[in-house]
Amino acid sequence: MTDQADHASAVEAQAPEIPGKPTSASRTTLSHIMTHNDTNLLGTVHGGVIMKLVDDAAGAVAGRHSGGPAVTASMDEMAFLEPVRVGDLVHVKAQVNWTGRTSMEVGVRVLAERWNESAPPTQVGSAYLVFAAVDADGKPRRVPPVIPETEQDKRRYQEAQIRRTHRLARRRAIMELREKRAAEGFTD
Repeated sequence: MTDQADHASAVEAQAPEIPGKPTSASRTTLSHIMTHNDTNLLGTVHGGVIMKLVDDAAGAVAGRHSGGPAVTASMDEMAFLEPVRVGDLVHVKAQVNWTGRTSMEVGVRVLAERWNESAPPTQVGSAYLVFAAVDADGKPRRVPPVIPETEQDKRRYQEAQIRRTHRLARRRAIMELREKRAAEGFTD
């Protein structure tokens, strides 16, 4: 281990435990009515508009859970299940699914309903985002552990661990491939 890694481990070992927070403590819903300003060339709501709402709701949840600023590190598996139309009332529901030392996975479901109908909302999208908690200098800071409360929360926690393992394995495989190509003289 390097001196820097030893120091980081020692500092972390001395840091007091942060009390956990239940999933419900930071869960939130962001609602927005879609207008003509939100449409793409096909006349439905632009995917980027939905992605921004997803990032906004997830950011609020990450900030609430971590007790301060958090930045988007990645967005995984953004799925658009149904088109969203002008006049739809969109509800973006987000919660922390899993926490690491300084990062959190936030799960997001996107629902839509007609503004003038009483039919139940339809799920139109979902995504998983990873946020990193940062301090005033932009450096990573520790986050409280999330405490799953329901069986559904426990399932989401376990699934988030699987996604994290896959993200790390994918990153490692890509870095190994890049190192191999660089060693072979490729500079792409």
